[in-house]
Amino acid sequence: MSSDIIQDGSIRMGKTVAKTRDDILHIRIGKATPNLLDSVKVDYYGNMTPINQVANISTPESRLLVIQPFDKGMIGSLEKAVLASDLGLTPQNDGRVIRLPIPILTAERREELIKVVRRMAEDGRVAIRSIRHDVIDQIKAAEKDSEISEDDAHRLKDQTQKETDSHIGEIDQILKSRETEIRDE
Repeated sequence: MSSDIIQDGSIRMGKTVAKTRDDILHIRIGKATPNLLDSVKVDYYGNMTPINQVANISTPESRLLVIQPFDKGMIGSLEKAVLASDLGLTPQNDGRVIRLPIPILTAERREELIKVVRRMAEDGRVAIRSIRHDVIDQIKAAEKDSEISEDDAHRLKDQTQKETDSHIGEIDQILKSRETEIRDE
């Protein structure tokens, strides 16, 4: 039972790190990447469908995304979906493909993005600490119910703290890497 508590906490922390990584990597930094459009959904015959399932997305240049729909009739819907997204990109439609030029970042915008990325990282850290708190509460409850000994409870708390530090370290590495990308872009 005690190892289940730690394992469950570790899995939850891992999912939090993965979610934080995804959130941070979806911040647009001035470089065109197809995963920039992962959050955009388009109305495809009544279903909201991810854009990458109805079109090919390519990056012929470092500051240009090209969306080529599988069905030419989808051009208008794709254009509307991009405009409705919070990406701040202006699509250029030529009837066959949609081009999305990625504007160059200003120094001001870079600093704003760094603040946003830091906030996301801090939200991830807070979520991990919350998971640690839950796990420690479960350990205390198990100790109180005499399911585990006092020594085991202390060992499990130490193990939980090590897991927490490890996962927070991962988030810090992701943050550091992304900050460097934003500054160097």
